[in-house]
Amino acid sequence: MRIGNVKLNQYVYHIVVSALAIVMLYPILWLAASSLKPNSEIFIKAYSLIPGEVQWSNYATGWKGFGSNTFATFFANSLFIVVLSTIGAVVSSALVAYGFARIPFKGKNIWFTCAMGTMMLPHDVTVIPQYVMFAKLEWLGSFKPIIVPNYFGTPFFIFLIMQFIRTIPQELDEAAKMDGCSRFGIFFRVVVPLIVPALMTSAIFSFYWRWDDFINPLLYLNRPELYPVSLALKLFLDGEAVNNWGGMFAMSTLSLVPICVVFFIFQRFIVEGISTSGLKG
Repeated sequence: MRIGNVKLNQYVYHIVVSALAIVMLYPILWLAASSLKPNSEIFIKAYSLIPGEVQWSNYATGWKGFGSNTFATFFANSLFIVVLSTIGAVVSSALVAYGFARIPFKGKNIWFTCAMGTMMLPHDVTVIPQYVMFAKLEWLGSFKPIIVPNYFGTPFFIFLIMQFIRTIPQELDEAAKMDGCSRFGIFFRVVVPLIVPALMTSAIFSFYWRWDDFINPLLYLNRPELYPVSLALKLFLDGEAVNNWGGMFAMSTLSLVPICVVFFIFQRFIVEGISTSGLKG
């Protein structure tokens, strides 16, 4: 009887999990299906995942973009912003985390508390001060307001990497110091190779956040040729003409490809970076 109950519980568990998976995947499946439908069919058969007429031309018309700017330009802008922002966020956060974890200095706890406290500030609180500051620096209309702030560390990444560094025995630092390594030598030769999972986890999160960012490009970019994909998609919605829903859904589907590729290639680092320690064995 017990064996039967165990099997029944397993069946119920898998059925429930499968149902939840379908519910969570349905919006993505609907998006992909709608990218192959004519405009007139998208909202008439809103719940259907099977196009009545497969229209691959949505991808061709959507890729043409607007004016002289194709979606190749928008994807290139997104990759430029994401790559530079991710490099800056990971490198600067790792350096700051190493300082908090290994280097004693006056007021360290106070500064660490201030850094962690910034995570509790809503983005809306800092929008106006940042905009005024970047306007005075004459950075508006460029990628600088979106990329440069990432080179001053990200509080969440600092905390994640710092906790990882604390699991590394300090005896390794002392041994490297006796061999003549400087602080930077210890960091790059001893610490960095041991915190790769944490660095990769930070890079993946940074990639997701920057790729999906909409509000910052909307605030600081005023020329279509500088738009990333997240901002370019809104150009399909023209209040004075017929909205190209098929093209928008087609480009929205393509915009998910880099995120899915990064996730499936590097997903193991997300688990390792959060759940493992700095040393194994």
